Amino acid sequence: MTSPLLQKVKVALVQFAAGADKAANLKKAETHILKAAAEGAKIVVLPECFNSPYAVTAFPEYAEPVPGGATGEFLKKIAIESKVFLVGGSIPERAADGKLYNTNMTFSPKGELLAVHRKVHLFDIDIPGKMTFHESSVLTGGDHGTVAQLDGFGNIGIGICYDVRFPELAMAAARKHNVFAMVYPGAFNLTTGPMHWNLLAQARSVDNEIYTLMCAPARDMSAGYHAYGHSLVCDPLGKIVSETDEKESIVYAELDPEVIDSARAGIPVTTQRRFDVYKDVEAYVKTSV
Repeated sequence: MTSPLLQKVKVALVQFAAGADKAANLKKAETHILKAAAEGAKIVVLPECFNSPYAVTAFPEYAEPVPGGATGEFLKKIAIESKVFLVGGSIPERAADGKLYNTNMTFSPKGELLAVHRKVHLFDIDIPGKMTFHESSVLTGGDHGTVAQLDGFGNIGIGICYDVRFPELAMAAARKHNVFAMVYPGAFNLTTGPMHWNLLAQARSVDNEIYTLMCAPARDMSAGYHAYGHSLVCDPLGKIVSETDEKESIVYAELDPEVIDSARAGIPVTTQRRFDVYKDVEAYVKTSV
C-alpha cells in the first residue's frame, strides 16, 4: 500500500483576525508565516478572508484581481522568502467580468501559482433569532473543486469554509487525485462552530481516510462577524491531533504517511466501495489541478 503522502511533513495553520487596514492584515500574515517557517513548517495555511473584514459589504471594496493583485503578489513573495507551500486562505476576488468570488491562491516555495479555488458553495443561511448571512447577495460561486500538487509531498484538495459541508468535493479529490489532505480555510461563527466545526472535519477525514486541515480567523468581538476560531488538524481516523482556541495563534501538526496507511489497512473503505450498487461521485464532479 502506497500512501498519498510521500513523506512526513510539518504543517502550520495561522489563525488571526483581519481588520479594516489591508496593509496591516498582510503584515500580520507575513509575521506569522515567517514564524511558522522558522519552526520548520513546510506547508502553511492562512484563514478565510485574511486580507479583508468578513462582511458582504466589505467584499467589493477589498476585492482584487486573481492573480496579479497586491495580495497575490504578496503571497508569491512571502512563499519564496519563507520557502513554504502557502495555502493563501481566501480573499475577495474581482474577475475580469466584474463578478466577485471568495478565492484561494496556493503557491509553491518557488513562487509558482499551483491552484486557484473559488468557493463553490455560498454561505446563505437564516437561523431564526441567531444568524442571517447571504454571501450570494454579492458573491458568485465557483464551478469546480480544486487540487494542488505539492512536489515532494503529494496532492492536497482545497475548499473554503461552507464547502466542507458538501462531501462530494473531498470525495472527488481523494478518489480522482489521491490527495493526502483536504484543506479548508473557514470562518464558522459562534452558532455553527460549536455545533459542527470539529464534526465536519472528522467526517471528511473518516469518509476518505485522509487528513483534514481547518484554518479559521481568530475571534474579534469588536467586528461585525464573530468567528469561532479553533483551527485544527484531524487525522484519517477522525482524531483531532492539534487544535487551538479562539485567540490569535499558530497550530502545528506533523502529518505522517504511516497514519494514512494504517487507517486504510485496518478499515479498508477505500477498496471496499460498491460502485456496482451506487455511482462514484468523482465521475460527476469536475476537479481542476
